[in-house]
Order: sequence, then C-alpha cells, then structure tokens
Amino acid sequence: MLIPSIDLQNGAVVQLVQGEHLAIKDEDVFRWVRRFERFPKVQVIDLDAAMEKGDNLGLVRQIARALSCRVGGGIRTVERAQDVLAAGARQIIAGSSLFKDGRPDTGFAKQLADAVGLEQVIVAVDSRGGQVVIHGWKTVLPLRAVDAVRALEPYCGEFLYTHVDAEGLMRGTDREAILAVRQATVRRVTAAGGITTRDEIDELDALGVDSVVGMAIYTGALEVGEP
Repeated sequence: MLIPSIDLQNGAVVQLVQGEHLAIKDEDVFRWVRRFERFPKVQVIDLDAAMEKGDNLGLVRQIARALSCRVGGGIRTVERAQDVLAAGARQIIAGSSLFKDGRPDTGFAKQLADAVGLEQVIVAVDSRGGQVVIHGWKTVLPLRAVDAVRALEPYCGEFLYTHVDAEGLMRGTDREAILAVRQATVRRVTAAGGITTRDEIDELDALGVDSVVGMAIYTGALEVGEP
C-alpha cells in the first residue's frame, strides 16, 4: 500500500533531503490534504516538533479531522499522544522518546501502549549507516534496527522503518534492510526512505510492507492517481 506523507515545517508542507536540506516547500497545505483525502492512510509528521523547534499542532489537528492519518513528531508524552488521537488521528508515531541511554526505553513504551492502546502505537525505527538514529537523525545509537524492533515489539501494533541513507534521494531504497526488519517482527511494517517507483511499492507490498512516499510524489516522479 502507498501511504503519502505530509511533512510540516513552519506551517508549510516540505520535503527535506536526508532530513537536512530543504528541497520543496509549499505553503498551501490543504491543497495536498485534498489531494490525499481518498487514501486510506496518510502519514503526517510535525518536523518542528520532532526537532524541538516549536510545533504545528494546530495544523496537525485540522489535518487529522480531514484525513485518515497517522501522526508523528514530538510524541514525547502520553498526554501529547492522547491529544493527537483525540483530534482525530488514527495512530500516533513515537520515535526518539522510546530510546534512553542508547537503548530502547521499554518502560515508557509500555506506559504509552497501556494509555492509548497497543494498536494505536506505531514505533519509528530510523537507521543510518546500519545504526539506529534519533533526535531528527542527529544522534547515533549503538543499536541495530532489528534489535530495536525485537525489544519494542510487545508495545506497538506497527513499526515504521526509515532507511535514512536513501531518504529524499529518489534513487531507490534498501530492500534487504527492510526485509530484515520485516523478518524480525510479527507486527505490521511500513517502510520509508528513497521509495520512488510503483515497482518498488509493489515489491514491498508483496513482502507485506507498506510504503511511505514523499519526495517522489511532490516532484511528480510518481503519479498518485490511485491509492
């Protein structure tokens, strides 16, 4: 399944290369909301909240009322997760907050799952150079993605695996890295990072993996006539 991504920064839809370099910016957020409204799943990420540079929470609430979406970025407390779900999000995506002292924070993961429900929690595991990265992909942990997945599996209904090495480059993703994560868990898996073509989406779908796509859609490289 193709899941379009809406990344928010300073009140606009953006696309960043490797999480750092601005490639696309569109102030007309709701043009994309309308375009994606027929999709059964849309991913919304508040980049400002993720990077602790403010937030777009008001905008996130509006989008959550309009789309069937999963929301991430700045989900560091149970209260924030509950707020986003109450606004209409179907699921929340938690990432950096689930790691502490270089290891998975299973205590907070359990607290979050107990508070909002296992199926409402998507755990984001981002990998760069073979290691898990957090804090907007700036902090590298001595931890492999598959090990993080195995530790956090009891506390979520799904994993979002982002292959940061390929993010925003539109050169394809790393199928083997994604497959390793798929084989490490019985939970649902969604992949992101460099997914560019319909063939890639179909290949991952055959493995039971959904695909989050951003840059390829916003540049027009991938047509999204059908979900």
